[in-house]
Amino acid sequence: MKYKLFVFDWDGTLMDSEAKIVSCMQAAIRDMQFESRSEEQIRNIIGLGFKEALTMLYPDKEAWYDEFVKQYRVYFLDDNSEASPLFSHVELLLELLNEKSYFVAVATGKGRQGLDKVLKETSLESYFHVTRCADETFSKPNPQMLNEIMDFVGVEANETIMIGDTEYDLKMARNAGCDSIGIAHGVHETSRLQMCEPIKIYPDIKALYHWVDNQH
Repeated sequence: MKYKLFVFDWDGTLMDSEAKIVSCMQAAIRDMQFESRSEEQIRNIIGLGFKEALTMLYPDKEAWYDEFVKQYRVYFLDDNSEASPLFSHVELLLELLNEKSYFVAVATGKGRQGLDKVLKETSLESYFHVTRCADETFSKPNPQMLNEIMDFVGVEANETIMIGDTEYDLKMARNAGCDSIGIAHGVHETSRLQMCEPIKIYPDIKALYHWVDNQH
């Protein structure tokens, strides 16, 4: 395999967190007394950084974005809230990639607090050589997040593969000159992923695991 670095999106790719994100967003919307947004509208912004997501949902309320983020985090970071499950075969895949000496990373639209929380809850932190969040750099589909990861581990774009469930992930890869793989069990339908020209689209992480395993 020509790839040395596997970069994963988090929400909708490794973790089945869609329901929790939608619920926390709707709770924050109610608290802020903003106009309601449908579940489909909220699902569509999963994967973007918070500023970009709120700009899409509420382009006329920029002055309230910081307060909205604080309110969202009250719900998402609540230690009493139920943790979202990982998709099947996630840990097996990460174990395999580490065993075969690939670099493994996360590039996510989550904030650092949110990512650190779920890494702790899942005990997966040790599998990743580097992680980047949208509040540390530019949001997807800007390639900066991916460029920083490649620079950190010293890997070229043609040696890097980005795995994600949204067009934002796959467009980021294309903007960085990297190949990508779409995962179809997330928030964007397969037709949207296909438009971004990934090298493959798999139905789930289990299928991706078998692809990697078959390379060896």
